[in-house]
Formats: sequence, C-alpha cells, structure tokens
Amino acid sequence: MKRTIIKNAQVVNEGKITTCDLLIVGERIEKIASQITDNQAEIIDAEGHFLLPGLIDDQVHFRDPGLTHKATVYSESRAAVAGGITSFMDMPNTNPNTLTQQLLEEKYAIASKNSLANYSFFMGINQDNLEEALKTDNENVCGITDDGLYFSNDKGILANYPDYLDLLFSRTDTLVALHSEDDSIIRNNTLKYREIYGDNIPMDLHHRIRSEEACLTATKRVLDLAKKHNNRLHLFHISTASEANLFDNKTPVREKRITAEACVHHLWFTEKDYELLGANIKWNPSIKSQGDKEGLMKALIDNHIDIIATDHAPHTKEEKSGNYFKAMSGGPLVQHALPALLELYQQEKISLEKIVEKSSHNVSEIYRMIDRGYIREGYFADLVLVDLNNIWKVSSENILYKCGWSPFENQTFKSKILKTFVNGNLVYDAGVFDESIKGHRLKFSKIR
Repeated sequence: MKRTIIKNAQVVNEGKITTCDLLIVGERIEKIASQITDNQAEIIDAEGHFLLPGLIDDQVHFRDPGLTHKATVYSESRAAVAGGITSFMDMPNTNPNTLTQQLLEEKYAIASKNSLANYSFFMGINQDNLEEALKTDNENVCGITDDGLYFSNDKGILANYPDYLDLLFSRTDTLVALHSEDDSIIRNNTLKYREIYGDNIPMDLHHRIRSEEACLTATKRVLDLAKKHNNRLHLFHISTASEANLFDNKTPVREKRITAEACVHHLWFTEKDYELLGANIKWNPSIKSQGDKEGLMKALIDNHIDIIATDHAPHTKEEKSGNYFKAMSGGPLVQHALPALLELYQQEKISLEKIVEKSSHNVSEIYRMIDRGYIREGYFADLVLVDLNNIWKVSSENILYKCGWSPFENQTFKSKILKTFVNGNLVYDAGVFDESIKGHRLKFSKIR
C-alpha cells in the first residue's frame, strides 16, 4: 500500500491546532505524531500550512441523472474536491425524482464510476411513497428528505402537512431531513406583490415573499411534531435568526435528536446584495437581512446551529435570467464554500476550530458516519491543506462548475486550497486532478 507522510502541518482538529506529522497508509491515517520517519513513504511538506479534515457537505444538488445540462456528479465532485469538500450528500430532485429504491441505487451506480469525492444520496419522500421510503437502509443511505421535490410536486413541501409528518415520524427510525417554509404564507405574499408589479417583481423582494414569517411558522410546526415522537429530524438551510434560536444548544451534538444547519450563502450575503447580484443570489429559503446573517453566525458559535452546508444547486446562466418568476432558485457553491468560510475567519467572525467543527466533525456525528469527519488514527485520510496567505480572485477562467458561473465571481479571497486528499489519494494538487481513483460510498452506524 502507498505510504505518505505529511510533514510540518498545523492540524486543526477537535478544538485544537497542533503542529505535527501524519502518516497515511493506503486509505487511512496510520499515525499522528510530532515527528514521523518512514523511509518507504513519499514526503509532502506542508510548510506550516493548515491541515483540516475534508469538509462534508450534507446538502448538494448535483443534477445527475436527467438534468445534466446543469451539472453532473463528475463535474460537481471535481469542483467540490478543488474546494476542499471530500464527501457530499445529494438531494432527490433529479429527473426522475429519487422516489424508489431502484432509482436511488441507480444514482449510487453513477457516482461509483464518476465521483472524485465520497458520496451518499438521500431517498426522496412525498405523500405518495411512504412505504417505499421506509425501506431505506440506514447503514448505506444518509437519510430521507423532501428537499427540492416541491419543484415538481403541486402539493408542496411536507412541512405544510402536519398529519402526514405525524405519520412519518411515528413510523421511521431513519434520519428525516426537511425543507421548512410555509407555502400558504409564500403564496399570499406572492399574490400581494404580483398585484403591484405583475410578473416583474423586483428580485430584492424575494426575501419579502419567502419571508421570515414563512420560515418561522413552518419550523415551529415541524419542531413540535418531531419533539412529540423523539425521532431524528434535521432541518436544512435555516435562514433566520428567529428560527435559529428555537434549537437546543445545551445537548452534545451526538445526543441531539433534532439538529439544524446554516448555509454559506446565508452567512455571507444579505438582501442588500440583490441590487448587484439579482437572481444569482435567489435561493429558497431566501437570503434575508443583515440581522439574520449576524444572528445565524451567532447561533453557529453558540451551538444552536450544528453544521454548515452549501445547498449547491447549479442552474445555467439562461435559467437564472428573466423576470422574477422565470429565474430559477439556487446557485453553485461547493468550490468556493471553504474559501468563503476562511474569509470569515480572516474577518474574525469565526475560528478555524469552529469551521472544522461545523463543516466536518458535527456532520459526521449527526449522520453517524463511520471513520470520517476527524483527523484521527485509523480514520479515512480525507484531508484538505489550505494556505491562509494566498490571495486569489474568482473569475470565469477558474470556475469549475459545469454551469460556468458563481455568485462569488470577482470576489477576492485571502485563502487558497492547496491539496485535497480523498481516502488517502491526493485527488487535487494546486490545480491538478488525479481522477484515477474514485470516492467511496459513505457508510453509517445503524444506531441512530
């Protein structure tokens, strides 16, 4: 087996930063020590740069199969590893929607041939496939979700159907991850602004239509049901400070039955950015106020919010153009999420240790992942080496997404990803990819 020593790294792990060496043998970390010597090992000198556990992104839309004009597992996993993300969990709103176990396994087959990162896929759930969703294997599938399915489902998201959620929560021991907005409030807000503007609603009213009230109302409803059944609930992309404060910050994350995440775009942009960026920052839930942005960061630091994700959801430039109703919601993020988080570190808004906790450690804990999310002896060598003093600018020439654009275009970052290891393989090295070895299917502990 291949042997590699990473020397002189500042390892950010489990709340500490330690200068040390790592020995990787095959796919796993065999030894961590102040100094390691091995005459058979290849030496990589980290030169004092920071070594982090690879990020684990629990919410991406890689569009494969059926929507591959926007993205593919290959193209987006390539962008992900260039951004220091070594594992991802993909949503079911591909074409066809992932609503059967057979369709779910077909997505795993695609990833096994094409993904440069480790992968898992959520089983989709709507009001018509409960029995099929309940067949989901907890050890081989990250969870079940309705996220994104409302685009092709006239009934809307499950947060609006408490009776159905009550039934679902009473019957499953699988982690259930939900998108939480109130459809009736959104519908009424849309009608109000459509009466004023017709189809040409200004983009900066998106946060008024998909409002704080819409998010808070649905989230309170879902939380009440989950607490009743004590099942495993994870709420995606919390976008308001008022929602964030609803979540427990006393219980250790491993013991929590209800968890929540914030996304990079909600931590970075505010409603004032619609004027410049327009539909390029149109997401659901919407980007909201400066107070919400600051409140989400505080909730992350205070442990009300457990993890950070991207909600990477690429569309073509054409699909993001047109009036309010034509421009699709979502945008690409996996390549630039870690540089953006490191920029927030440079601005003294969050520590390196907290970034690692929220983007690696806690994701592993919530999903009960096996041997990932930490830099530990015996764990898979999923690692990212970053230089915190390497200024670069996002441009069309260095964007790797298949859709060819980014909401961060023209943004200057102070930190750069140097190398990314997936299962011990140096898959990304200063712009050069090794595509010879593919990522692994993620595995999970049966005990949820």
